[in-house]
Amino acid sequence: MKRIVLFLVVFGMAASMYAQSQLPPYRFAAGSWRFAGERLLQNDAKSGLAKVNFEAPQSGPMIYDFNALYEGGAEDGHGGFGLHIFGDSAYNGASWGSGNSYLLWLNYDENPTNRSIPRGLSAQVYRSYSNSRMELVESVDLNVYAEYLNDLSEPVSFKIIADGNTGEVRVYDPVDPDSYYYFYVSNRDVPLRGNYASLRTNGIKLSFALEQ
Repeated sequence: MKRIVLFLVVFGMAASMYAQSQLPPYRFAAGSWRFAGERLLQNDAKSGLAKVNFEAPQSGPMIYDFNALYEGGAEDGHGGFGLHIFGDSAYNGASWGSGNSYLLWLNYDENPTNRSIPRGLSAQVYRSYSNSRMELVESVDLNVYAEYLNDLSEPVSFKIIADGNTGEVRVYDPVDPDSYYYFYVSNRDVPLRGNYASLRTNGIKLSFALEQ
């Protein structure tokens, strides 16, 4: 295993989960995943449900800290990726949802079919109820950042802090790391606990690495 896979870290742990010997088990569930040097690459731009599952206990405050590098595939005007967190199960095959979990999604779509999703660059929060059922919780227009799509030659850093005890989720601004967007999950889901997380892509080639 390579430590690049791990981007799930529990606050307050005495032993660092960045240690190579403490990587969680993972499984490439759909798409074309492989390691390219020190990066985890999804190399199939045609895969709409590409996914890798991680078995990682999650409760209380969590931080998900990684970077993503565009590798191609958005020439058709569409592509996205996201992270399921606090999942109670993981389906090792192509699926839309991922058990009971929350999906944080970054999306680029020049012609979205869902009227709730802005044209261009946006972000969505989905509540997953099963492998086939999800609902859109919130959608945010991110076209103010569209100029950064002109140069995708460098990795973009992402930092997400989710507190399973309070239900607060913070997604930090990759341009201004002192700023963040936040929301609260439904009270009925608090406290959040899960044993799985899933990284997924849609119609795009991307590679990922752990932030140092």
